[in-house]
Amino acid sequence: MDLNNKLVLLTGASGGIGACLAQSLAKRGAHLLLVGRNAAKLEKLQQQLQNSEQHALLSADLTCDAGREALNHWLESYRQQGQRISVLINNAGTNQFQFLSQRGKESLQNELNLNLTTPILLSQAALHWLERPGIILNVGSAFGSIGYPGYASYCAAKAGLHRFSEALDRELDGSGIRVLYLAPRATKTELNSPAVNELNQKLGNRSDEPQVVANHVIEMLEEEITARWIGWPEKLFAKINQWFPSLVSQSIRKQQIAIHHSLGKNLSHRRTNDHDVEVPTSSKPL
Repeated sequence: MDLNNKLVLLTGASGGIGACLAQSLAKRGAHLLLVGRNAAKLEKLQQQLQNSEQHALLSADLTCDAGREALNHWLESYRQQGQRISVLINNAGTNQFQFLSQRGKESLQNELNLNLTTPILLSQAALHWLERPGIILNVGSAFGSIGYPGYASYCAAKAGLHRFSEALDRELDGSGIRVLYLAPRATKTELNSPAVNELNQKLGNRSDEPQVVANHVIEMLEEEITARWIGWPEKLFAKINQWFPSLVSQSIRKQQIAIHHSLGKNLSHRRTNDHDVEVPTSSKPL
């Protein structure tokens, strides 16, 4: 897809990856509808974008009915003006590095809601307002392919998002709408907890700059690539885990002491990507 003059809806716009992605899209000539919870961050981001007057902002919580209704009303105003959205990027996400036994019910529900339920509902709504040809791109995680201690519910949500994207893309075959899935690995953002950064350093895990993820998103949109995993050896581990999960379990078992030590330092930490929602991939050890 040629992104020039296309109307692109981006959730989680003011987070680390979201902001880089917004800047990259603006440079491609896209007109952006930026959505997040933090109005001040959205306004600051808009001022930094190329052709800032071409972009619009909506401060809303898309995990609740009121927020999604506000979004639908907003998009309806564009439709009445003869403008249609060409791309929906479900970038908003959250995760918490903690053992399941230490998690509260509300935090689990919020994590599953934002990472899985919300993009499903937005994708469903998009079928009514996306122009054709159009694209839905869901930002997942390498942890959608590899279950990792301390991220049980996050892994579940991202695995669900992967299969949802795959199923919907097949369901819409021939309709003019594509559904794409991107799985970043650990990504450097200011929201990473010290415990997670320390664990990544101990294990020698590589982390990408947010711009790396943004570049992959742009390439996927322009070339309409169905699915992509970022990073090596993460790509390999995802494949091995599919066919020989016991080998990955053996590898992770060697990391258990470091994982438990880091989790002991992380008990009071809470992280929500810029939904203020940023990306689902902020610092994940692998």
